[in-house]
Amino acid sequence: MIGREHVRNGHNPTKTWARMLAGLALASLSTLLPAQVSLATVVDLAQRNSSTVKLAEADVMKAQAELSRSKDVFMPSAMLGSGLPALFPSVGFTGGVPSILTGNVQSLVFDLPQKQYIDAARSGLKAAALNLKDAREQVALSASTAYLEKDTVDHELEAAQSQQISAERLVKIEQQRAEAGVDPLSELLQAQLTAAQLKLTRLHLETRAATLSKQIAVLTGLPVGAITPDHASIPEIPQVHADEPQRGTFGIASAQMLAHSKQKMARGDALSGLFPQIVFNAEYLRSTTLLNNADDYYKKPIPTNNFSSGFSIQVPLFDIGHYAKAKSSAADALRATVEAEQAQRQNEIQIAQLTGSLRELDAEAEIASLKQQIAHEQLQSVLTQLELGNGAANGPGAPAQLSPKAEQLARIDAQQKLLESMDAGFDLAKARLSLLCALGHMEDWLHELHAK
Repeated sequence: MIGREHVRNGHNPTKTWARMLAGLALASLSTLLPAQVSLATVVDLAQRNSSTVKLAEADVMKAQAELSRSKDVFMPSAMLGSGLPALFPSVGFTGGVPSILTGNVQSLVFDLPQKQYIDAARSGLKAAALNLKDAREQVALSASTAYLEKDTVDHELEAAQSQQISAERLVKIEQQRAEAGVDPLSELLQAQLTAAQLKLTRLHLETRAATLSKQIAVLTGLPVGAITPDHASIPEIPQVHADEPQRGTFGIASAQMLAHSKQKMARGDALSGLFPQIVFNAEYLRSTTLLNNADDYYKKPIPTNNFSSGFSIQVPLFDIGHYAKAKSSAADALRATVEAEQAQRQNEIQIAQLTGSLRELDAEAEIASLKQQIAHEQLQSVLTQLELGNGAANGPGAPAQLSPKAEQLARIDAQQKLLESMDAGFDLAKARLSLLCALGHMEDWLHELHAK
């Protein structure tokens, strides 16, 4: 495939809805006949069906709840209750005032570490959102690779079947030549060996196609064999190189944001033992003498309506358990930071490996394409000579006239070179996609895919 220097980033909502409706229509059928489905539809179905994406979405929802919980501590919380005994009246002095209704309002007013916890939750939400994008990209990469390979194998199977037909014709020709005494028995055996080897190649391709059909079915949630690749729906893969500016992958960005969240959490735990905490409280109590006359135990009657409010200040002095928690949080932050750095280094190594492999695969694809063109030209030359003759007289030293055996051998060789060229093209496309993902350009591919 030939890369493009610029990639369109447009998104067509009409096409997106059309693909979604097509996917839902396919999924709603219990029995499906093989039908051509575009690559964009397969990617969309795979992303909606992926358990990895669903788990990442659940992590986003959890992170949203954690952020809300960290901020809601500053919002007043209200509670209602009743101190009225449920079964029997109180006897004697209980130390409390019987109440028919109690109300309490409480909220955090000042807590410096809580600001760090809110920042940690906010960073955690960003990390979860980035991880969701990375999960969707990884699923898109897997679906695209499987789709490209299935498309390649389907075309290879067509070439292998033509190749096997030529091999069977070659065996028949050699049988006739061997019976006529023109060729020795070894030539017939060699033709039979060639036919057997080509049959094995075809069986390998059929097994590979079946495995890919199962893989695509698992990715999309559709029945096995329901999807036939549409080659026209595959856009050209953009050519990117390691020397281009790296955008960074969503996976690395998620790891870095998670490390930032852990650092904020550790900072909050470290500050919680140093700064006071201020809490606002308000309480209402409606007393009753229905079951216990508490006024008998006090100098003055207890009012029916009682209300109190104020601020409580807690100053930390010594809490060894919280000190240990702060150390544990600091260790978690250090681990997350190192993991983010490790992910960055591993991605750089992967880019270097893919860049080297890409150069080799590009050269191999070029060689395979040239061999395929040469084999095609040789086949055309053989067909021409068989039709018109070798153009030379039958005198001494003239080249022998070609036989039908030469035609089948040329056809087998041409199909073999075509198979090798298609394999090399797929390997090159797969490496380009992997490098796109490693360099952070996978979004370009997805935009091009949805715009096609």
